[in-house]
Amino acid sequence: VVLYLFLAIVSSMLVSVMMRISEKYTGEGAGKLAVNYVMCCLLAWAFSGGMEIFPRQEGLSTTLLLGVVNGFLYLAGFVMLQWNISRNGVVLPSTFMKLGVVVPTLMAILVFREQPRLTQAAGLLLAVAAIFVIQGAGEKRRAGGVSIGGLLLLLLTGGSADAMSKVFEEVGPQNLKDQFLLYTFAVALILCVVLVVVKKQRFGWKDVAFGLLIGIPNYFSARFLLLALGGVPAMIAYPSFSVGTIVLVALAGVLLFREKLNRRKIIGLLLILAALVLLNV
Repeated sequence: VVLYLFLAIVSSMLVSVMMRISEKYTGEGAGKLAVNYVMCCLLAWAFSGGMEIFPRQEGLSTTLLLGVVNGFLYLAGFVMLQWNISRNGVVLPSTFMKLGVVVPTLMAILVFREQPRLTQAAGLLLAVAAIFVIQGAGEKRRAGGVSIGGLLLLLLTGGSADAMSKVFEEVGPQNLKDQFLLYTFAVALILCVVLVVVKKQRFGWKDVAFGLLIGIPNYFSARFLLLALGGVPAMIAYPSFSVGTIVLVALAGVLLFREKLNRRKIIGLLLILAALVLLNV
């Protein structure tokens, strides 16, 4: 089960790396995102062994409802991220997006009654502090004031999308996990296509190519996280997933893109490593 969590972290890191590479060759429209969801849908169907899409069994309506909600949250998070970047610059939206981890973590504690040990609570606080430290080392926000409401909506949409995996783990039929993922990505795809059409966005073969490539780790990130939640408490899995991804993305930045780690980032990464230890002792 811990292996699933590690694979989810690696997959999430690969999404960030592929997105970073694609920035040089593609635009910022939703076309690439739509193609990414096409690949996710294909993988969800293929890795289920050609499952029946709408099996007649108890729990199908619950699975469909949770998938629809999750798909909406997926795209809402993307739209909110783009809007916040245009309004607040890069650093604050990135910080609040990563801080979305507090939503599923608090939900696990308050709703599903997971009881954190003192070391785990300390690890969560340390992880949040580390995110602030690392993001504070980035670019300055744009002039014109900060939209706190938009940042909070970004935190809630992103965090709620992550939390849906835990909700399904608790209330959904476990033999319909593949359908849950398929419904999630299919709804996100439909909404994304609508966004492309409404905004009359154009995209070329490079958007298609990178969209397909990004969709592979994106699907596996969601799948492995869902599998990990079957055995790892959410209050451990979510913070570990978030901060573990930050560490691997930072290492990839150094090794692949020759990025330099300044003092703040080094301190932040050390805090993250300490947080991971506390969360898992």
